[in-house]
Amino acid sequence: MPEAKTLISIVGPTAIGKTALAIQLAQHFGTEIISADSRQFFKEMAIGTAKPNAMELAAAKHHFIDSHSVTQLFSTGDFEVEGLKKLEEIFQNHNLAIMVGGSGLYVNALINGLDEMPDIDLSIREKLNKQFEEEGLAAIQNQLAELDPAYFAKVDQQNPQRMIRGLEVYLSTGQKLSSMLSATKKERPFNIIKIGLNTDRAVLYDRINSRVDQMMADGLVEEVKSLIPFKKYNALNTVGYSEIFDYLDEKISFEDAIAAIKQNTRRFAKRQLTWFRRDDEINWFEPDEHKMIISYVNSNIANNKIKTTK
Repeated sequence: MPEAKTLISIVGPTAIGKTALAIQLAQHFGTEIISADSRQFFKEMAIGTAKPNAMELAAAKHHFIDSHSVTQLFSTGDFEVEGLKKLEEIFQNHNLAIMVGGSGLYVNALINGLDEMPDIDLSIREKLNKQFEEEGLAAIQNQLAELDPAYFAKVDQQNPQRMIRGLEVYLSTGQKLSSMLSATKKERPFNIIKIGLNTDRAVLYDRINSRVDQMMADGLVEEVKSLIPFKKYNALNTVGYSEIFDYLDEKISFEDAIAAIKQNTRRFAKRQLTWFRRDDEINWFEPDEHKMIISYVNSNIANNKIKTTK
């Protein structure tokens, strides 16, 4: 009987150290990494997404890093299909694979699958896009917070695409998108070990602030300047980019832009933790407990305690 295949899923808030752990596990188990970070897909965005650097990418084989352009739509449904195909390829040569990322919707898509989404009234989508252009994101956020507060609380509230998606589903069907995302899980032909990283909030916030300072030192402003021709694309309506665009448009000062990036990143980390804490199958560790995590993975494989997600 062939040995069961296992996916190790590593989640947690931004700046917690997921990349470092994923690389160490990939090297220890001799396998490859699938990124489930919805911003690291895009090849035009590097500094502001804290993408693995050249040395880290050389240390272990990564997939879904620089795989798409900001001009392309790459939905959770696309990621489910392409991610499962890539996993199948990895499992041809390895018994284990690693998925790492803090984008809860994408992690959920690969592990649990997505429901078939209902048909959307395209006139509603057009109306919402027009409203966003004329009234700004706050008007969309306020409506979604009232109509589907559960979905609003889960996703990146600064992402217009996510906000409009939640609204268009409700207005087209009368059903909340949050209820569709929590439906029956699909059976996967592999076992899953779920690892979560977290630490004291003050320590996490210090890590976030330091990362933002490093992004500025690495040239985030220049990167954002180079992306001005792509500013209209939803991929760039995100933390670290929208604030610098506001600075370049002289809407806020340079100091206020940096402070806003730090504050919005901290808020994003809080939302990530809220999302992942709902999953009682995630086993939580401090970010530096790499040896303990390797022992935990080995123990689960040896004792056949891994739950197959169904």
